[in-house]
Amino acid sequence: MLVALVAAAALTQAASSATIDHTVAPGANYDKAEFRLWMPAAPGPLQAVLVLVPGSNGDGRPMAADPFWQEFAARQRLAIVACRFTDKPHDQGFIEEYVNVSRGSGQALVDALSAFADRARHPEIASAPILLWGMSAGGQFDYEFVAWRPERVAAFVVNKGGIYYTALAPKAARDVPGLLFIGEKDLDSRIAMISGIAALNRRAGALWALTEEPGVGHAVARSRDLGAMFFADVLALRTGGASLKPIDPKSGFIADLNTRTFQPAGEAPAQTERTAWLPTLAIAKAWQAVVTGQPFAP
Repeated sequence: MLVALVAAAALTQAASSATIDHTVAPGANYDKAEFRLWMPAAPGPLQAVLVLVPGSNGDGRPMAADPFWQEFAARQRLAIVACRFTDKPHDQGFIEEYVNVSRGSGQALVDALSAFADRARHPEIASAPILLWGMSAGGQFDYEFVAWRPERVAAFVVNKGGIYYTALAPKAARDVPGLLFIGEKDLDSRIAMISGIAALNRRAGALWALTEEPGVGHAVARSRDLGAMFFADVLALRTGGASLKPIDPKSGFIADLNTRTFQPAGEAPAQTERTAWLPTLAIAKAWQAVVTGQPFAP
């Protein structure tokens, strides 16, 4: 009897954590839009959807099987949706047209979430808060999605990309907490682009933190680890009601990008030049560890 019960439990867990693939037809600004859903084997509704987007024209669907992200999703009760977007052929391949999400690729993701909600019998997926993590062009997609549909996004990561279509984001997008990563040894154009976007929007009060990784080029490096910590803390602050809760900017911490120090936002000067906003003390300490090249505190 015990063996039968264990076997049945294993089958139930395998079924409930199985992946589902979905494809959306080509659109105005993309050729392929393909998605993979993974859900943890746990009862009850999911809290949010973690969307993973790879670099330029890459197939990110295998990221749904990444043990790091699966463990994080299980802890936080998240669905994972891993993406593949590709451009239609055009002359300047370094310019990813599909990251301009308002022209169709963003709606492809929204449509995929609705399809997964039906197929997985988890209707909350269709309207659940989204966490956006991406590398390179994936971070570009994330940024433009926040600018397009900020009400859907709990938090986001921009990660060393180079092509952006929006400079000053809408006020609602500036109110979405974000981490914007640059690598000290990445292309100057990428560093300048992300630093400029961060500076412009911080001047307008964006709840964002520019995060330079010392000695790092165009690589994931520690952006995954800090991103996951950041997502967990922001989810705790923003979820728990019918819609995402706003965050009071004075409840966080302000970091000085020059000195790499931080202080409570309520005690910081009003100016925003060369500053970063961080949601909690734990994230402020973790951010400081990254930008100074130190290990995370135990």
